[in-house]
Parts: sequence; C-alpha cells; structure tokens
Amino acid sequence: MPSEVDVLLVGAGIMSATLGTLLQTLAPTLRVTVVEALDRAAVESSDAWNNAGTGHAALCELNYTPEAADGSIAIDRAIKINEQFQQSRQFWSALVERGLITDPRQFINPVPHMSFVAGAAAVDFLHRRYTAMQPCPLFAGMEFSSDPAVLKQWIPLMMNGRDSAEPVAATRAEAGTDLNFGALTRILLSSMQTQGGSMLLGYRVTSLNQLPDTRWYVEIENLATGKRQRVTTRFIFLGAGGGALPLLQKSGIPEGRGYGGFPVSGQWLRCTNRAVIEQHAAKVYGKPALGAPPMSVPHLDTRVIDGKRELLFGPFAGFTTKFLKTGSFLDLPLSIGPGNLVSMLGAGAHNLDLTKYLIGQVMQSQEDRVNALREFVPTARGEDWVLEIAGQRVQIIKPDPKVGGKLEFGTEIVRSADGSLAALLGASPGASTAVSIMLELIAKGVSVLSPQQGTADALRALVPSYGTSLGKDPARLTQMLERTAMALQLS
Repeated sequence: MPSEVDVLLVGAGIMSATLGTLLQTLAPTLRVTVVEALDRAAVESSDAWNNAGTGHAALCELNYTPEAADGSIAIDRAIKINEQFQQSRQFWSALVERGLITDPRQFINPVPHMSFVAGAAAVDFLHRRYTAMQPCPLFAGMEFSSDPAVLKQWIPLMMNGRDSAEPVAATRAEAGTDLNFGALTRILLSSMQTQGGSMLLGYRVTSLNQLPDTRWYVEIENLATGKRQRVTTRFIFLGAGGGALPLLQKSGIPEGRGYGGFPVSGQWLRCTNRAVIEQHAAKVYGKPALGAPPMSVPHLDTRVIDGKRELLFGPFAGFTTKFLKTGSFLDLPLSIGPGNLVSMLGAGAHNLDLTKYLIGQVMQSQEDRVNALREFVPTARGEDWVLEIAGQRVQIIKPDPKVGGKLEFGTEIVRSADGSLAALLGASPGASTAVSIMLELIAKGVSVLSPQQGTADALRALVPSYGTSLGKDPARLTQMLERTAMALQLS
C-alpha cells in the first residue's frame, strides 16, 4: 500500500471507476488508488444482477414524465436524463477510440425500450406523453401503438392470453440499450491499473481526518489480517454505494451535516425457462402502483449478462437496516446521531405512505409476486420464475428547514468547499448518468486538477456535447448518435 497518493477512490463500483478514468485521462500523472472492502470489484450496486441495467434515457420510464393537474405532460426531466445518457455514450466511445475499451459488447447491447399500459385512462396518458415527447429530437424515433396486432409483434409474450376487450398501448424506442455496469466497471478499473493506478481489494477505510494543508489522512484496514495502515491523499472520493454515508459523516465536513439515508432492498423474479426468455426482447416499463415510490416502477426486463440473454421482472421492495448487501444490520441505527436526527424524524413523519408500501411489499408471498407478474405476462407460470435478491438502495434524506428532513429519490454529490472530498449518495438513475455526474463534479473543482486540466474544452475532448443541449441541435444529435453507435457497435 502506498503511503501517499493523489486520488483515493473508496468503493470499486461504477462511480469510482468513472471518476478515476476521467481524472486519469485529464491528468495522466495522477497517482490513483481504489480501495474496496470485498474481494472483487463491482459486486454490490454495480453488479449486473443487482440493478436493472437500463441505460436510463427516459425512453420508457414513465416516472420521468409526470402528468400535471391540467393533463399536460412535463418532459423537462426526461430531456435532461436523455442528454446525460448521451454524454455517457460519448465518453465510452472516446475510450473505445483511444483503445482503452476493446470490446464494448461486453457491457452494452441494443435492446428496445418500451412503455406499456392497460386501461382506457392509461392509454390516453401514454398517447399524450408520446405526443408531448415527439417534437424533441431526442425522442423522434419513438413509436406509439394501441393496435393489439402491432403489440403482438413487439411483445408477443406479454400479449399472449391477454383479454382482447381491455384497451392496451405501448411506445417503443429501438435505440434503447442494456448495460452490464459490473462488466463496464471492471473494464475501466483494469484500464486504470494498466495506466499506473492501483487497486486494493479486501481493504476498508476505517477513519479519515483532514490535515491543515487540506490533504486527508486515511486509516485503512486489511480485512484478512486486521492490520491497519495509513495513507495520505490530496483528494478522496466516497463512492461506496450505501457505505458512502457513514464515511461522509466520519469526514466531518460541514456540507455533509444533516444528511441521512433510508435503505430499501430490491428483489427480482428471474425467469429460468429458456423458452420463455427467448420470447421477449425488450425492456418494458409500466406505471407504478398508487402510492409506490419511483424506484418501484414495474418492468419486464431483457438483460444481456455475460453474453447470455436473461429475463427479470420487478423490482419488489423490501426493508432491511443494511446499507449494503454485505453490510451490517447496525448500519441504519449507527448512521443516526445528533447531526441528522431532526432530518431523519422529519422525513419519517412525511413519508408514511412509503412505510405502508414497504410493509405491503415485505408481506408478499411468491404467489403474490407471480400475480403481479401476470399483469405483464398473463400466461406466466410460477415454476418458471425464482426470487433473486438485488442490490441495496440507500435513498437520500436531506435536511430541510420547513419539515426537518426530506426523502429524495435521486443521485447527489456532496462536495467539500475546498474540493478535496466528494461523496456520492442516492440511487437511480445513478449508473446511467455517472459520466454526467462526474463531469459536473470536475467542473465545480477537484483539488488534484489544475484549472487548465478541468476546463470545458478539456472535458469536450472526451464528451463533445458537454455544456450544450443536443435536444436543441438535431444535426449535432444525429452526428453524435451515429458516431457513438459505430464506436459501441450498436448499429
């Protein structure tokens, strides 16, 4: 273990891998080290079986296009998320062109993105959503149909055995993708090591203290031997998923005061019948149940994992006090203290619907889950599906002067004023927008980069659309889509 580094990345997931690759590309002489408590990289939230693998581009996720009281559909968030994913595509393409990624099909594959609804009111909503999105070039390739014959061609598994009297509709975007973020993370980390970076597996950060010169003095434990060593770093990134919050609290930076976390576990039904799996080839999102949180939007999800097609349905939520799948049941209680007690109590008091929803989810039987699946696949048989435990999601609880604390369902960076520490909190659409999140962090200032290394021009060399809106520039959007489709072997 080096005694001094420039960059210490805590957690070997997609966030650390993305930031480390960006920093190393912008400043090749940086000494970068990754610390991971487990014996393999990307086996928590970034693992292929632990998340949906959706390249979130708002092509199918209905919660990104809310309906206003007057019936209008807001698409601002959908545009933002799509443009963020376009930045991810551009960055990955730049790495392919530079020879740092040799086989993009290991982590990205074309899979259509679809939205599906049933019932007259939902069909009307989906058509209005489609109409609102069509003028934006980012969604120009989307198709809409309420014709059962067309839907039978698009999603035969979902249409078999369905009541023909029930109105149904779907939108379809051929440009959708499936992402194996675990594979991508390991590719990026391997590339970082090839370029001089180091990775410590089986090590855990136990404490961190800032020195007067803004560097951080970090204690790291070898989990196999119990031996503790110390390393000094100019910049530290806490990208350990649910494990980032306790480390942020230990850092003591004022920007982290009042933050809390609420863990929600995830579960999938995984299809084990290859004949059924081969009948479906799309990511199909529906509408969430009334009162359900955004991360619970049901979807029938075609995955490509290690070159093999898989099929998942869910997610189903659960509750545990762990912040990580491999964490401790004491994670939640130990994260509550004088600094965030008001935030936690305020968020709890104003999210009773979420509590009720989680209790209902925890009480579900396998038969209940299969019945939920039959709303998507009427002919589903329970014996063809098994329960798969997904990753932990620790939702952000932010201090709020009005209600004490507010529960957030997004992804957020907490950064120290001097740019020497940053922590990534939250969940979806996290992984898909990792590049955008890290570009924003770099733009705000990271202590190890000179002003010249972090300029907009330097960032545009990796992500050409950085700082601009592709949704307002159809010609450039077409150029970027063609370039990235070719580099990522999507065309």
